[in-house]
Amino acid sequence: MTTLRTDRLLLRPFELTDVDDVYAYARDSEWGRYLPVPSPYEYRHAVEFVARSVLAPWDTNPAFAICLRGRCVGGINVRVDTSAGTGEIGYSIARAHWGKGLTAEAATAVMDWAFDEFGLAKITAKADLVNTRSSRVMEKLGMRRDGLLRSERPSDADPGTRQDMVIYSVLRDEWQARASG
Repeated sequence: MTTLRTDRLLLRPFELTDVDDVYAYARDSEWGRYLPVPSPYEYRHAVEFVARSVLAPWDTNPAFAICLRGRCVGGINVRVDTSAGTGEIGYSIARAHWGKGLTAEAATAVMDWAFDEFGLAKITAKADLVNTRSSRVMEKLGMRRDGLLRSERPSDADPGTRQDMVIYSVLRDEWQARASG
Protein backbone atom coordinates (compact mmCIF):
# COMPACT_ATOMS: atom_id res chain seq x y z
CA MET A 1 0.00 0.00 0.00
CA THR A 2 1.11 3.51 -0.78
CA THR A 3 1.45 6.71 1.21
CA LEU A 4 1.66 10.06 -0.61
CA ARG A 5 2.74 13.47 0.67
CA THR A 6 1.94 16.93 -0.62
CA ASP A 7 2.92 20.33 0.73
CA ARG A 8 0.14 20.21 3.33
CA LEU A 9 -1.27 16.70 3.33
CA LEU A 10 -0.49 13.10 4.12
CA LEU A 11 -2.49 10.66 1.98
CA ARG A 12 -2.39 7.17 3.43
CA PRO A 13 -4.53 4.06 3.52
CA PHE A 14 -7.45 4.35 5.94
CA GLU A 15 -6.90 2.90 9.41
CA LEU A 16 -9.48 1.74 11.94
CA THR A 17 -8.38 4.62 14.17
CA ASP A 18 -9.87 7.05 11.60
CA VAL A 19 -13.45 6.24 12.60
CA ASP A 20 -13.82 9.11 15.10
CA ASP A 21 -12.45 11.67 12.63
CA VAL A 22 -14.68 10.38 9.82
CA TYR A 23 -17.72 10.52 12.08
CA ALA A 24 -16.84 14.05 13.21
CA TYR A 25 -17.00 15.45 9.68
CA ALA A 26 -19.51 13.06 8.08
CA ARG A 27 -22.34 13.74 10.52
CA ASP A 28 -22.54 17.27 9.07
CA SER A 29 -25.56 17.01 6.76
CA GLU A 30 -24.18 19.75 4.50
CA TRP A 31 -21.04 17.62 3.95
CA GLY A 32 -23.17 14.71 2.71
CA ARG A 33 -25.60 16.74 0.63
CA TYR A 34 -24.25 15.48 -2.72
CA LEU A 35 -22.90 12.14 -1.56
CA PRO A 36 -24.66 8.77 -1.50
CA VAL A 37 -24.39 8.52 2.29
CA PRO A 38 -27.03 7.84 4.95
CA SER A 39 -28.69 10.79 6.62
CA PRO A 40 -28.54 11.14 9.50
CA TYR A 41 -24.99 9.80 9.46
CA GLU A 42 -24.50 7.64 12.53
CA TYR A 43 -21.34 6.37 14.19
CA ARG A 44 -21.93 2.88 12.82
CA HIS A 45 -21.87 4.34 9.29
CA ALA A 46 -18.37 5.71 9.94
CA VAL A 47 -17.30 2.30 11.27
CA GLU A 48 -18.70 0.58 8.16
CA PHE A 49 -17.11 3.10 5.78
CA VAL A 50 -13.66 2.84 7.36
CA ALA A 51 -13.88 -0.97 7.50
CA ARG A 52 -14.83 -1.10 3.79
CA SER A 53 -11.97 1.27 2.97
CA VAL A 54 -9.46 -0.79 4.95
CA LEU A 55 -10.64 -4.02 3.32
CA ALA A 56 -10.98 -2.66 -0.24
CA PRO A 57 -8.67 -4.37 -2.70
CA TRP A 58 -5.77 -1.97 -3.24
CA ASP A 59 -5.27 -3.08 -6.84
CA THR A 60 -8.78 -2.06 -7.95
CA ASN A 61 -10.00 0.51 -5.40
CA PRO A 62 -7.20 2.19 -3.46
CA ALA A 63 -8.72 4.48 -0.83
CA PHE A 64 -6.63 7.16 0.88
CA ALA A 65 -7.40 9.05 4.06
CA ILE A 66 -6.71 12.76 3.54
CA CYS A 67 -4.77 13.78 6.65
CA LEU A 68 -4.01 17.32 7.77
CA ARG A 69 -1.95 17.93 10.92
CA GLY A 70 -2.45 14.34 12.07
CA ARG A 71 -6.23 14.22 11.61
CA CYS A 72 -8.26 12.49 8.91
CA VAL A 73 -10.24 15.29 7.24
CA GLY A 74 -11.49 13.45 4.16
CA GLY A 75 -11.08 10.59 1.76
CA ILE A 76 -10.13 10.02 -1.85
CA ASN A 77 -10.19 6.86 -3.93
CA VAL A 78 -9.71 5.63 -7.48
CA ARG A 79 -11.83 2.80 -8.84
CA VAL A 80 -9.55 1.13 -11.37
CA ASP A 81 -10.68 -0.85 -14.40
CA THR A 82 -7.41 -2.41 -15.51
CA SER A 83 -8.92 -4.06 -18.59
CA ALA A 84 -10.13 -0.68 -19.89
CA GLY A 85 -7.12 1.25 -18.60
CA THR A 86 -9.35 3.75 -16.82
CA GLY A 87 -9.98 4.99 -13.33
CA GLU A 88 -12.73 6.98 -11.64
CA ILE A 89 -11.69 9.28 -8.83
CA GLY A 90 -13.99 10.18 -5.96
CA TYR A 91 -13.34 12.48 -3.03
CA SER A 92 -14.84 14.24 -0.06
CA ILE A 93 -13.43 16.56 2.56
CA ALA A 94 -14.73 18.00 5.82
CA ARG A 95 -16.75 21.18 5.35
CA ALA A 96 -14.32 23.08 7.60
CA HIS A 97 -11.74 22.61 4.83
CA TRP A 98 -13.85 23.53 1.79
CA GLY A 99 -12.48 26.29 -0.42
CA LYS A 100 -8.86 25.90 0.71
CA GLY A 101 -7.55 23.92 -2.26
CA LEU A 102 -6.99 20.75 -0.23
CA THR A 103 -9.20 18.54 -2.39
CA ALA A 104 -7.41 19.59 -5.58
CA GLU A 105 -4.05 19.13 -3.84
CA ALA A 106 -4.98 15.61 -2.75
CA ALA A 107 -6.49 14.73 -6.14
CA THR A 108 -3.40 15.93 -8.00
CA ALA A 109 -1.17 13.64 -5.95
CA VAL A 110 -3.50 10.65 -6.27
CA MET A 111 -3.98 11.15 -10.01
CA ASP A 112 -0.20 11.45 -10.57
CA TRP A 113 0.23 8.21 -8.66
CA ALA A 114 -2.69 6.39 -10.35
CA PHE A 115 -1.60 7.26 -13.89
CA ASP A 116 1.86 5.87 -13.12
CA GLU A 117 0.92 2.95 -10.86
CA PHE A 118 -1.79 1.50 -13.09
CA GLY A 119 -0.73 2.83 -16.50
CA LEU A 120 -4.15 4.41 -16.95
CA ALA A 121 -5.14 6.04 -20.23
CA LYS A 122 -7.91 8.13 -18.64
CA ILE A 123 -9.29 9.20 -15.27
CA THR A 124 -12.91 10.28 -14.89
CA ALA A 125 -14.92 11.90 -12.11
CA LYS A 126 -18.63 12.47 -11.56
CA ALA A 127 -20.55 15.05 -9.57
CA ASP A 128 -24.15 15.94 -8.93
CA LEU A 129 -25.18 18.47 -11.58
CA VAL A 130 -25.72 21.21 -8.98
CA ASN A 131 -22.54 20.47 -6.99
CA THR A 132 -20.57 23.37 -8.42
CA ARG A 133 -17.78 23.03 -5.82
CA SER A 134 -16.92 19.56 -7.06
CA SER A 135 -17.11 20.65 -10.70
CA ARG A 136 -14.69 23.49 -9.91
CA VAL A 137 -12.24 20.99 -8.40
CA MET A 138 -12.41 18.87 -11.57
CA GLU A 139 -11.83 21.91 -13.76
CA LYS A 140 -8.93 23.03 -11.55
CA LEU A 141 -7.42 19.58 -12.15
CA GLY A 142 -7.56 20.16 -15.91
CA MET A 143 -10.42 17.74 -16.44
CA ARG A 144 -12.90 18.42 -19.24
CA ARG A 145 -16.64 18.12 -18.91
CA ASP A 146 -17.63 15.21 -21.14
CA GLY A 147 -21.35 15.36 -20.65
CA LEU A 148 -24.47 14.96 -18.59
CA LEU A 149 -25.53 11.63 -17.13
CA ARG A 150 -29.29 11.94 -16.90
CA SER A 151 -31.06 10.32 -13.97
CA GLU A 152 -27.77 8.68 -12.98
CA ARG A 153 -28.60 7.70 -9.40
CA PRO A 154 -31.35 7.90 -6.81
CA SER A 155 -31.55 11.21 -5.00
CA ASP A 156 -30.61 11.05 -1.35
CA ALA A 157 -32.03 14.50 -0.67
CA ASP A 158 -35.35 13.86 -2.39
CA PRO A 159 -36.41 10.18 -2.08
CA GLY A 160 -38.28 8.81 -5.05
CA THR A 161 -36.47 11.02 -7.53
CA ARG A 162 -33.22 10.64 -9.43
CA GLN A 163 -30.24 12.95 -9.85
CA ASP A 164 -28.49 14.10 -12.98
CA MET A 165 -24.71 14.05 -12.80
CA VAL A 166 -21.91 15.56 -14.84
CA ILE A 167 -18.91 13.54 -15.90
CA TYR A 168 -15.42 14.92 -16.41
CA SER A 169 -12.26 13.26 -17.67
CA VAL A 170 -8.60 13.81 -18.35
CA LEU A 171 -6.44 11.71 -20.66
CA ARG A 172 -2.93 10.61 -19.74
CA ASP A 173 -1.26 12.87 -22.34
CA GLU A 174 -3.35 15.87 -21.20
CA TRP A 175 -2.37 15.19 -17.59
CA GLN A 176 1.31 14.88 -18.48
CA ALA A 177 1.20 18.09 -20.56
CA ARG A 178 -0.45 19.90 -17.65
CA ALA A 179 2.21 18.68 -15.24
CA SER A 180 5.09 19.71 -17.49
CA GLY A 181 3.61 23.05 -18.55
